[in-house]
Amino acid sequence: MAQFASDIKKLRERARRHMEQGAVTESYKADRQQVVKVLNEVLATEIVCVLRYKRHYFMASGMNSESVKDEFLQHANEEQQHADWIAQRIVQLNGEPNFNPEGLASRSHAEYVEGSDLASMIKEDLVAERIAIESYSEIVRWLGSDDPTTRRLIEDILKMEEEHAEDLSSLLQRLT
Repeated sequence: MAQFASDIKKLRERARRHMEQGAVTESYKADRQQVVKVLNEVLATEIVCVLRYKRHYFMASGMNSESVKDEFLQHANEEQQHADWIAQRIVQLNGEPNFNPEGLASRSHAEYVEGSDLASMIKEDLVAERIAIESYSEIVRWLGSDDPTTRRLIEDILKMEEEHAEDLSSLLQRLT
């Protein structure tokens, strides 16, 4: 393995230039504006998922509904955490998180489908999780090594979305 060598003097000089850009340094390789645009789509997706899970939490009724309600609420809270992480990353990239409700559904990769009973609610949530899994996997590949911080963030969220999908699949199997 080659020895690591860095010109510390140059690093210090570059760090002092463009300090107003915060975390975005000259070594940032991605198209920042495009990354912010994609992250705002992810933000919208997470917000739509929070809203759908919250509705399902409040609307779930009938036999077996208590354990399912608990799962809906846990997922809603985790999706909210994802949205917060994404908004924070957008700000770190000198962007503005788009929380405007106007156009939220069209910016989201997942749809807001209410479901009419417990099984259909679980199915709609599972479909949304599967959309997020595919979409976020594509984002991870697209980012590659150009923005490792955002890539790792999306990978962490992706891991949780896969866990949600597995939880929902198990719930669905227990109901049918």
